Amino acid sequence: MLRFLRFILWPFSIIYGFIICFRNFLYDRGIFKSTKFSFPVIVIGNLAIGGTGKSPMTELLIRMLKDSYKLAILSRGYGRKTSGFLYVSPSDSSRKVGDEPLQFKNKFPEVTVAVCEDRVLGVEKLQKEHQLVILDDAYQHRALKPGFSILLVEYKSLFQPKFLLPTGNFRDGFSQKKRADTIVISKCPMSLSEDEKTRALSRLDAISDQPVFFSFVTYDHPQPVFMADAAEMPITTEDDILLVTGIANPEPLLQHLQGKCRSLKLLQYPDHHPFSEKDIRTILKEYESIASQQKYILTTEKDYQRFKEFSKHFMDIPAREIRVIRIETDFYDNGKEALSSLLHQYCEENLS
Repeated sequence: MLRFLRFILWPFSIIYGFIICFRNFLYDRGIFKSTKFSFPVIVIGNLAIGGTGKSPMTELLIRMLKDSYKLAILSRGYGRKTSGFLYVSPSDSSRKVGDEPLQFKNKFPEVTVAVCEDRVLGVEKLQKEHQLVILDDAYQHRALKPGFSILLVEYKSLFQPKFLLPTGNFRDGFSQKKRADTIVISKCPMSLSEDEKTRALSRLDAISDQPVFFSFVTYDHPQPVFMADAAEMPITTEDDILLVTGIANPEPLLQHLQGKCRSLKLLQYPDHHPFSEKDIRTILKEYESIASQQKYILTTEKDYQRFKEFSKHFMDIPAREIRVIRIETDFYDNGKEALSSLLHQYCEENLS
């Protein structure tokens, strides 16, 4: 069935591919304007849709750079019901500013977070008061020319066909990896052999002067979110978990949880899904159906930004039974230190 659908959609992928190739050609030749700024601007992005780990990577860069530079995060604010340039406040709703920007602001309240679909306009508004702007998911936004771009490529995707939308998941041609200043192969297996690294590098086929790093996902212990200053609570084999996700690819999280708890049930929604009261009723019904004294609802930080707007619906559930799991990025070897050094060097060289 899947092969048949790909066959049916293939002509549309050809048309889409022609359009993006022509668009890239116009930017490469300078026919379409691309604005470059005179101060540090870092872009994080990918070639495929969702699931490569942009949010954890953005948070890692914030930790690397926030103590050295006055930085701002600029996002499109995907899924928000507003438009134009807005500063993000911790008290905002995800419907106003988007779930990922709200997550960044709640975790790093001292850092400026803003949303704007026009990235050039957004950077223009931020540059006067900041030394550095980091843009998440802006690799395809070619109207802005970054000073330093980080391309995320999911490890698994290197060994799969790279079909363009709508047949596959790629929104830009794989050859566009040439524009990146550095490439991070993300979501690698926890135990990655040298042979596997060599195979991945061969599939990636980066240009000679592109630094390439290997990263993997780590998870903290779940933490109750409706309890002030609650400590993390390790997963045990006595736990019965209802996992609620609205992220692009919950598979790595499922793999992490399986075997650690007694039972695991998944309620999966589309990426950035705006939860409704009907969804919350479904979640509560599924939760009530679990016959256990040691059960809880588990969700991700990004999902929680949309989930918490319905906190009043969970008043009858003990606060410790609504938990969030943090997703972070780490690197093999000395990759984190090497990437940090590259970024600090770039910022120092481009600060006026």
